Amino acid sequence: MSTLEQRIKDLSTVIATECKILRTLLNGKMVDLSALNTANKTNLVAAINELKVAVDSVAGGGGASINDALSDSTTSTWSITKIASEITAGLNGVLAGAPAALDTLQELANALNNDANFVGTMTAALSSRVRTDINTQGLTLTQKQNARTNIAAYGADEIGDPDTNFVTTFTAGLV
Repeated sequence: MSTLEQRIKDLSTVIATECKILRTLLNGKMVDLSALNTANKTNLVAAINELKVAVDSVAGGGGASINDALSDSTTSTWSITKIASEITAGLNGVLAGAPAALDTLQELANALNNDANFVGTMTAALSSRVRTDINTQGLTLTQKQNARTNIAAYGADEIGDPDTNFVTTFTAGLV
């Protein structure tokens, strides 16, 4: 069974990996640019301008025909319905069922309190929690007192040695 820390680290790794992919795509630093159908594959703005020239050329010749069956054409385009469907499918693939409250990078950042070191922060916070799986955690006296106060419990300092033999004490008092 995974620990919460491991699950948070796994989530952070996936988020970071997805962010790297988005950065790579947005910055025009894709490793494999062979799928890009522009002459200029090193600059996103230049590639967009190249595309604009091609679109203007098609528009100047009477416009592009709509053909939802084609996937690679410089003279035809998809219908708005097909384009919207492809965008929706792409978004659904990226979101993978994420709830609406966490389906943007900003919402994820807000949920993590914009903490770039969220895993470290959580690990530090978890490491200062009272554990129940070990006998001694090495807490300071202040930490022990805080833990007892928080759960309304008394410690050995308040109740004394629980192994005290009160029969012996009683018997000694009788003498």
